[in-house]
Amino acid sequence: MNIHATRAQAKPPQPRFLMCPPRFFAVSYSINPWMNPADWAGSAENLHRQAELQWNSLRRVIKGLGAEVDTLDPMPGLPDLVFTANAAVVLNGKAVLARFRHGERRDEEPVFDAAFQTLQVRGLIDEIIELPQDVTLEGAGDCIYDTRRDLLWLGCGFRSGAAAAEPIAEALGLRCVPLPLADPRFYHLDTALCALPCGGVIYYPGAFTPAALAAIHEHVAPGDRIELSQADAARFAANAVCVGRAIVLSNCGHGLRAKLERRGYAVVETPLDIFQKSGGSACCLTLRLDHRSAAAAGAAEAIEAEPMPAKVAVAGR
Repeated sequence: MNIHATRAQAKPPQPRFLMCPPRFFAVSYSINPWMNPADWAGSAENLHRQAELQWNSLRRVIKGLGAEVDTLDPMPGLPDLVFTANAAVVLNGKAVLARFRHGERRDEEPVFDAAFQTLQVRGLIDEIIELPQDVTLEGAGDCIYDTRRDLLWLGCGFRSGAAAAEPIAEALGLRCVPLPLADPRFYHLDTALCALPCGGVIYYPGAFTPAALAAIHEHVAPGDRIELSQADAARFAANAVCVGRAIVLSNCGHGLRAKLERRGYAVVETPLDIFQKSGGSACCLTLRLDHRSAAAAGAAEAIEAEPMPAKVAVAGR
C-alpha cells in the first residue's frame, strides 16, 4: 500500500481529499440499479479510457480550487476502490472504518485500513476506529457531516444500518440523525443529499421515507432546503464536492445552478457519467480528510490564540 502526497503540516491550510485512480475500475458485478455488467463489457476498453480521463479531470479541478489530494494505489479485483468516500467517516482526525454490506466490496476493507494506517503515520489521521462486527456502515457515502448544524446525517436501509447511529455518535461525539432511504437508485445518502457549508441542504425528496423527510424538515429551515428535481437527481447533482465557495459536480440543470449561484457558489461541472454507470459521481470519488467539528475547530483556534509562555519566547538568548 502506498499513498502519494507531501507530508502533512501541523494544520493543513487547504481542504484535503483522498482519491484512488480508476486503473481497475469496471462494472463487473451488480449491487445497485445503475450497474449493468453486460453493457460495460460491450465497450469496456473505450469506457475505461473515458473513466481515466474523467477522473483525472475531477482531480485537476479539485486541486485547481486549492485543495490537497492524496491518492492511494488501486488494486486488481477491486473495481469500486475508486469510490473512496465509502472508505470511512473522517472527522476531527478520527477515521471510523467502513463495514460493507455486499461481499463484492468487503475485500476493500483491509486495503482502506492499511491506507489509513499510512495516513496516521504521516500525521493526517490521529485515530482509527473499528465498528462492532454486526454494524454495517459504508463510510461517508452514508454518513455526511453537516458543518453548519454540527451533526451527522446517516442514510440507512440499503447499505448502512440504522444501528450505526449510536456507535458513530459515540466515536465522533456528535448527534447522528438517521435518514431511512426509500428508492434503491439512491442507495447511499450522498447520491441524494449534500450539506452545503452555508447551511443549505440539497436533497431529492423522492429518495427518502416520510420519517426521513420529517427529520430533514425538523432540522433544516424552509429557506435552507434546496429540493432536487427528478432530472437533477438522476444526474447525480446531489453527489457534489464542496471546496470553499465552489461546488463541483458532474452536471445539473439551469434552475439548480441559479439557486446555488444566488447563494454565492460557483458551480463547476466536470462530466463523470462513466462512473454513474456504477452508481457514483464526484462525491463518491473523494473522501474529505480534514473536516473539524465546531467544538474541535474552536479548541484549535483557542490553542493557537494562547500567548507564548515567557520562557519559550526568550529561548535562544
